[in-house]
Amino acid sequence: VQLQASGGGLVRTGDSLRLTCAASGRTFSNNALGWFRQAPRKEREFVASISWKSDTYYADSVKGRFTISRELNKNTLYLQMNNLEPEDTAVYYCAAARKSFAASQSSDYAHWGQGTQVTVSS
Repeated sequence: VQLQASGGGLVRTGDSLRLTCAASGRTFSNNALGWFRQAPRKEREFVASISWKSDTYYADSVKGRFTISRELNKNTLYLQMNNLEPEDTAVYYCAAARKSFAASQSSDYAHWGQGTQVTVSS
């Protein structure tokens, strides 16, 4: 099982990025998927999650700016990030949960991608 995150980069405040997470090795159509991030010298934190039915759940810090989505037929997860802020700078990780419903705790996730760097300059 492999989750491959991509799409990170260096952008300016107010710019947009779309992260992609491609899953291989098995299908996750019955699992919730999520995005987490870890900034330098900080703990990894929840960003967004999407259930098997595509119900979504966001951290307050990204609500209204980020959108999580999934394409079941491509076994792919996305994170559209708009109006980026320097505080969004982090390594972003995608993950597949053990259960079907959206979850915000990292302990709920069994499979993790390798991370993609997002840097937002002021």
